[in-house]
Amino acid sequence: MISKAKRTRQHILEKVAPVFNKQGYFGTSMSQITTAIGLSKGAVYGNFESKEELAIEAFNYNLRKVIFPLADRINAVDGAILKLKTITGFYREYYAHTLPFGGCPIINVGIDSNNQNPKLTERVQYIIRRLTDQMAEIIEIGKQQGEIKQDVSSLSTARRMYSMIEGALFSSVLMHDEAHLLEMMDYIDMMIDNELVT
Repeated sequence: MISKAKRTRQHILEKVAPVFNKQGYFGTSMSQITTAIGLSKGAVYGNFESKEELAIEAFNYNLRKVIFPLADRINAVDGAILKLKTITGFYREYYAHTLPFGGCPIINVGIDSNNQNPKLTERVQYIIRRLTDQMAEIIEIGKQQGEIKQDVSSLSTARRMYSMIEGALFSSVLMHDEAHLLEMMDYIDMMIDNELVT
């Protein structure tokens, strides 16, 4: 059974995570936080040491909602090429999926925190490295299994793919048009077929 303290902490994160994601760390005031959660300032600081800790945990909460399901999809299929195309398939739905949460937390928090909040920036950088490394690992396994050409640089290719995904996502968010993202996923699929497949 979940304790009252854990339920309160979960309630705070559920209510505050979209606010932080939309308005950013500095753009979110304590009064906006207490209004969103319907609790006092004391309830916030009784569950989180600081506004910064709350913002980091809110970022983690948003990641669990919008990014972490990707791992389940990847693990549900076999073969490196199919796993890579599962990633592009996931991002084809990503723009619409993240709208209720205020958009992509990696882009939102990354831009908001860069040069302003080192701890939040470090957390975003860690997630980007983790996602890129996981993609590189898929490519490396594909090389070992003979699905992907041996001369393909796993990490360089993963970085390129991830940068194209996030760049297209940024354009879709800024222009309020998912076509940028959809077209880039088509291009990445074509790149996989033409440059990676043996």
